Amino acid sequence: MKILTAKQIQLGDIETIRKEPIASIDLMERASQVLYAHIKRTGLMKYNSINLFCGIGNNGGDGLVLARMFVENGLNVTVYIVHFRDSYSPDFTTNLNRLKQMGCKIVSLYEESSHPTIPNNTTIIDAIFGMGLNRRPSHWVESLIHWINKTSSQTISIDLPSGLFTDNPSEHQVVIADHTLTFQVPKMVLFLESTTKYIGEWTILDIGIDKTFLKEVDSKSIYITSSIIEEIYRPKSKFSHKGTNGHGLIIGGEYGKIGAVQLAAKACLCSGAGLVRVYTPECGYIPIQTAIPELMVITDNHPEIITNIPNYIPASAIGVGIGMGQHKETLLAFENFLNQNTKPLVIDADGINMLAKEPRLLNLIPPKTILTPHPKELQRLIGTWSNDFERIEKTKQFSEKYNNIIVVKGAHTQIIYKDSIYINSTGNQGMATAGSGDVLTGVLTGLLAQQYNPLEAAMLGVYLHGFSGDEAFKVHGNYHTITASSIIEYLPMAFKVLGKD
Repeated sequence: MKILTAKQIQLGDIETIRKEPIASIDLMERASQVLYAHIKRTGLMKYNSINLFCGIGNNGGDGLVLARMFVENGLNVTVYIVHFRDSYSPDFTTNLNRLKQMGCKIVSLYEESSHPTIPNNTTIIDAIFGMGLNRRPSHWVESLIHWINKTSSQTISIDLPSGLFTDNPSEHQVVIADHTLTFQVPKMVLFLESTTKYIGEWTILDIGIDKTFLKEVDSKSIYITSSIIEEIYRPKSKFSHKGTNGHGLIIGGEYGKIGAVQLAAKACLCSGAGLVRVYTPECGYIPIQTAIPELMVITDNHPEIITNIPNYIPASAIGVGIGMGQHKETLLAFENFLNQNTKPLVIDADGINMLAKEPRLLNLIPPKTILTPHPKELQRLIGTWSNDFERIEKTKQFSEKYNNIIVVKGAHTQIIYKDSIYINSTGNQGMATAGSGDVLTGVLTGLLAQQYNPLEAAMLGVYLHGFSGDEAFKVHGNYHTITASSIIEYLPMAFKVLGKD
């Protein structure tokens, strides 16, 4: 599913109006009917007493139509018109006149107005700005937004919480919504740590924007949904065998961190690789061979750390860096390995930290190598950022410079390749646990070993990884007891949903 900018969405409205054809006010009516139907069907509102705050543009027009529908169905509605400028949009004016004819209580708010008194057992519907905001609100409107946030009422925002920019950071007051009902397509602000605190639970509502436009509009931002993953996924052939399903190699571990290698290697096996080898220090041999008998284990000559990575180990794809440490000897071994390796590669954890320490090594990694940093590791690679939008741009520049794929782990894991970004739709906060990233590295390595191209492997891998975490949550019933091992345990459920193999 494409993630569009405010400008692209406005173009979609224009194309829909032109091609159906449909009047803009009728498109507004249709959008509000969808809003009302969703609210009614889902029982979204906790209270039947409604205070609806409308701006004087088209988002406010949506709010006025919704208010009319509430009144028609016998609900107690008060509409507050927020006069943040002198002129109304034409469709707003028409719908305001329609609402006045119904006898709905309408209160105008100006800069000199006092904040209205809102009882606690009420629902506030926010239709002040929506996604059309492109400059900071006036001081008095910010004050009103701050006041809305201080109430204990339920708040539902139409399209986007008022005050929130669609495509830029918002460093001012923004409505904090319990629910956001957004139109047609996702927006980037739904997925960023700095903005999701305003969004609450969100739902995308189809309001019938022209399908040809949506298909043809160019977007470098994609929301990874099941339909995309189903196109990528390849069931195993009935006649496949371990030789045709690829050989994964996991390189990592040091004394005290052998568990990280175990998790990555087991996840690699459970993602479908035909055979998986591990290269680790001598201290890892017995624990790994005992815990996972399906693995082949090759050890370094050093008892506790990796000092040499031989180039004779057969592999279709390699995952490296997990629990490996950054010792002087390990760094030299890592550099020698990068100088010789030509296999598809996933670099995680201490591998990333060594790249950050020695940026010259970035020139040694194969094209489209997958790097899997968490935010702190990403910061070591690309430097600091002032907001999420800057972080995305700096990561794109880094990916372009070194021709690699960056998987930024976290809520709504992001895959960035050059000027494109892919946002994952699966996963939950219970996965913020030790070893979860090691599991992801194993899954990605296993998929690469099965000859998925790196971008496909990244998208399929993060989706499966997150889906497994979601299945673990369903069984555990809470976010506190999910472990990395339980994520591996529920990988079969993720494949089964894709499945039919």
